[in-house]
Amino acid sequence: MAKRKEKKDIVEKEFVAFPDVAADVINVLLYKGKSVVDEKNLQSGPTEFIYQGGEKLRNEYEDLCKYELADGGIKLMYLIANQSRTDGKMLLRKAGYMGGAYREQYEKKTRFLYPVIEFVLYWGKSRWETGRNFRRLFSRKKISEEAWNYIDELRLHVFEMRHLPEEIRSLFQSDMRIVVDFLAEGNSYRSDRKVIHKAALIRMIKALSGETTAEGEVEKWMEEQEIREEDDVKMCELFDQYVRQGRAEGEKIGEKKGKQIGEKTGEARRLVLDVENAMNFFRVTLEKACEGLGTTLEKYEEAKRCI
Repeated sequence: MAKRKEKKDIVEKEFVAFPDVAADVINVLLYKGKSVVDEKNLQSGPTEFIYQGGEKLRNEYEDLCKYELADGGIKLMYLIANQSRTDGKMLLRKAGYMGGAYREQYEKKTRFLYPVIEFVLYWGKSRWETGRNFRRLFSRKKISEEAWNYIDELRLHVFEMRHLPEEIRSLFQSDMRIVVDFLAEGNSYRSDRKVIHKAALIRMIKALSGETTAEGEVEKWMEEQEIREEDDVKMCELFDQYVRQGRAEGEKIGEKKGKQIGEKTGEARRLVLDVENAMNFFRVTLEKACEGLGTTLEKYEEAKRCI
């Protein structure tokens, strides 16, 4: 289970990390579809922040970091977290990420000072009901309004990717449009949109569907089908080919498995029939009949369950 989750996390990071997808996600979710961020001005940044914690060096990891560049320097830093499950303490993790990014600026590990925006892409099915601000997170604490005046506000910006309304989904221009529409409409979804990042998109869809792919599996299939990343291929064409091949392979496996099951069922039926005939003919107990046929009561009961 842990390996599957790790694989899914890697697939999500890989997909969102493409400059055009990252810029699209930022423009749609943060800027309501306005072309504020140009993918050409995005540069990948560090996802690990080192800080001194007591006597030891400690670190904080974020899924994705993108710098927005302008006038020869860093204008903004975007930190993007991918989440598959709700996390009631995610706000505290955000405080760690933000603190690490600002600490590096304070310690002059960067050439520029810049603000940091952190947000969460939540891919889970259940709704995110946990606290998105400190008041909600500490709601069980009896904190006076006077104290709240001195508690810095921190908000968690969560976007529930499986529950985006159609008017938001329609703003995406990158392959992310295919992903969010697929999540909203299910396996029946078809589109004539051209796919840019073909292998990454297939892996993303399969990961979000709960399936895993072996390393290099998608690329090998694309090579066999003579599909290149730079080719003009529509979403419906790409998926129909991939699903059709998967269905054919599944049918072969099913036929083989069905044959094996059929053989096993036939053997089980013969064993049960032999034992019960011996019981009736020799008028002996079940245990004696099994013993006389060189089998055991456990094997008889197992065979009984198979038919």
